Amino acid sequence: MKKSLIVLWFVCFLLIPKKTYAMHIMEGFLPLNWAILWSLFSLPFLYGGLRSIGKVTRDNPQLKMLLGVAAAFTFVLSALKLPSVTGSSSHPTGVGLGTVLFGPMAMSVIGCIVLIFQALLLAHGGISTLGANTFSMAIVGPLVAYGVYKATKKAGISQGIAVFLAAAFGDLATYVTTSLQLALAFPDPSGGIAASFVKFGSIFALTQVPLAIVEGLLTVMVYNYLTVYSQSELQELALLRGDVQHDPGA
Repeated sequence: MKKSLIVLWFVCFLLIPKKTYAMHIMEGFLPLNWAILWSLFSLPFLYGGLRSIGKVTRDNPQLKMLLGVAAAFTFVLSALKLPSVTGSSSHPTGVGLGTVLFGPMAMSVIGCIVLIFQALLLAHGGISTLGANTFSMAIVGPLVAYGVYKATKKAGISQGIAVFLAAAFGDLATYVTTSLQLALAFPDPSGGIAASFVKFGSIFALTQVPLAIVEGLLTVMVYNYLTVYSQSELQELALLRGDVQHDPGA
């Protein structure tokens, strides 16, 4: 486990771009009232996430390393960017892995911490827009990912496909939410919020759909790697105990 963590962190430093203009809402872009509103919406989820992480790590301190892996995976994927149209860019979110392992509440905190580091170290996103970016990537994305994961598992779908769908739909949900946030803050003069939502959403659709598929595949690969080399840690997680039957070969 320690060796895998060292390798993962090394890959992180190799892959972090020197300069990024990815699709986190950038510093100062949102009007102050919307920035404050999204921060207030995010606070209850962060409080619940802190309680969730505290309970998991208090009862099973050995899971802190696995929590770090989930955070590193989110950091790496959400720091990568792919040029889109009109000078913008898209990027994966990386929230699916941590959601499957620890649940959506824990991912709200992990995602928020990742966004803080990216804003401070990479100028990716911003502090004033932290609440909005947290709500889209670290709250809505994980909630959708978790809902998809639980629904697919209940339907008897294999673990691998369930993880893939959770990661892909969590990614897409983040971008739908961000498009809505921008549309609410900047409605189209003639078509209003709906027209603005379509405009912002279409800007990223061409690159985000294939990115979601790639993110789903990468998440499955990392998840299967953990099932081989971190089986004991996975067995301690409530998500993989009793109600979820783990399939190492998924």
